[in-house]
Amino acid sequence: MNTQIKERLSALRAAMKAQGLSAYYIPTADYHLSEYVGDHFKFRAWMSGFTGSAGTLVVLPDQAGLWTDGRYFLQAEAQLAETGIDLYKMQLPKVPTIEEFLSQHLNAGDLVGLDGRTVSAAAGRRLAETLAKRSIQLDPSIDLADQLWTDRPALPQEKVWRYDIAYAGETAREKLRKLREKMAELMADVHIICALDEIAWLFNLRGSDVDYNPVFLSYAVIEKESAHLFVDEDKLSPEICSCLEEIDVKLHPYDEIYTTAGTYGSRHKILISENKLNYRLCQILKDTGAKLIDRPDPVQSLKAVKNDVEIRQTRSAHLTDGLIMTRFMKWLKETVQTETLTEASAAAHLDAMRQDAPGSLGLSFETIAGYGPHGAIVHYAVSEESDIPLEPCGLFLVDSGGQYLEGTTDITRTFALGPVTDEEKRHFTLVLRCMLNLMYAVFPEGVFCHSLDVLARTPLWEHGLDFLHGTGHGVGHLLNVHEGPNNFFWKLREGAAPVVLAPGMVTTDEPGVYLDGKHGIRLENELLCQKKEETEFGTFLCFEPLTLAPIDLDAVDVSLLTDLDRQRLNAYHRKVFQMLSPELDADERDWLLKYTREI
Repeated sequence: MNTQIKERLSALRAAMKAQGLSAYYIPTADYHLSEYVGDHFKFRAWMSGFTGSAGTLVVLPDQAGLWTDGRYFLQAEAQLAETGIDLYKMQLPKVPTIEEFLSQHLNAGDLVGLDGRTVSAAAGRRLAETLAKRSIQLDPSIDLADQLWTDRPALPQEKVWRYDIAYAGETAREKLRKLREKMAELMADVHIICALDEIAWLFNLRGSDVDYNPVFLSYAVIEKESAHLFVDEDKLSPEICSCLEEIDVKLHPYDEIYTTAGTYGSRHKILISENKLNYRLCQILKDTGAKLIDRPDPVQSLKAVKNDVEIRQTRSAHLTDGLIMTRFMKWLKETVQTETLTEASAAAHLDAMRQDAPGSLGLSFETIAGYGPHGAIVHYAVSEESDIPLEPCGLFLVDSGGQYLEGTTDITRTFALGPVTDEEKRHFTLVLRCMLNLMYAVFPEGVFCHSLDVLARTPLWEHGLDFLHGTGHGVGHLLNVHEGPNNFFWKLREGAAPVVLAPGMVTTDEPGVYLDGKHGIRLENELLCQKKEETEFGTFLCFEPLTLAPIDLDAVDVSLLTDLDRQRLNAYHRKVFQMLSPELDADERDWLLKYTREI
């Protein structure tokens, strides 16, 4: 394999030389900047041999580097060995960023190439500006994948299907009306949408073109009186075509979006989101002279507030998922005492349980299953190289989720597989207190999402502990498990506008503690924001925990809980038992009663 990778790099360098390139930049992305990408778009994996889901390859005439995060250090070291590609471990001390690397190794007048469809307009602009400071140019029109990857997998041809109003709760016509109202407020007469989950939501359609996300490859252009959907029409049934025609949606070939974008001009006011539109498409629009209005995508905000039908259905999805997680927890804690399990085999067992569930459409992301020190790798991805046995002791972190007709789930539980240390118990209990703090929060209408994050961190901060990731993210409705704009993170991203938490938003609550080389702990529930009461001081909101699965009491140090903590945990466990027990057999009920007992 390594010889093959070297041959591919040689072919790439020959193609670079023919185009006058001093560097070529290959990210992990499709043309819609999806979190997960299909086989057709895995050029970085094909060129480098590294198969992890995140990473960027940069190739120069005499060297190459791959940047990835801590999830994949072990895997990348193994897969890049003897390829001539150096591994750059992101966010570690003294490791240069890609921009720093290019600035150090290139000279004024050099040219960097990339396929601008695979980076966001915002990221492409920042890279171009950074390189320009060294008089280095960036050309985003260079696609070397098609030229070199002769056996490249075809674009997926799976059929698109209608998401019934019984689950969606609102017609596509009504969604288009609301979107056009938002466009009018921003004085835009055209809106271009690149994000696949937004297109799927807007038209009440679903697909299977992207792993874990029930979406389909497409672009959309929304105008005042009509809409345009750019998609392979062979994927659409006559019924879907007819429904789209009824709401004035015109169909176009998938790739025609780039030609259409070039037809706009100075008379057009086009609403875009630089973080969600690909760089190539944005550059074409800029070249037309059209006025570009860069704002957060209104579809994202509309989609984030679930309607009554979506809320009712997602409760049903969480009931199904809670039963799966409860049965998995029972199986895991019993089986690890007598049989040989590994991270991978335990994850495979859970995945199979979800696949077999009523209404299941698969997983919502790759299951994270980290035992002991692997739990400290926040988004650990178990591989053949990294898989380790589970022992009947210590902590096992499992972050997983499912896609169901009724909705999307995301849950993390950390399990005690047997005896745990005092430190592990202390950290587990502090994380539990953090989760409960946020889950039972009451706050006035109009509060920003990031303002609540302090509640989910205070018990850790009081002990000099913290975690670097956000406390929570939005969750789609039979869509992407990670969506915005709602999130919980006190540190606003540069340039990001604060987001008001609104009733109907579903956001995860997932604090954690991670000690490198020792253990990792995370607990995660999904929370539905809803109205609590009206008082003379205004409207107050609260959360309903949607996730229904026990917290492992074997890992709790009760002496560290306040009376309020105990009341909250007991109340949550009463709800879990009340909702799940009618669906369990006698043995399962007795087991659940033990793990939801009052403390």
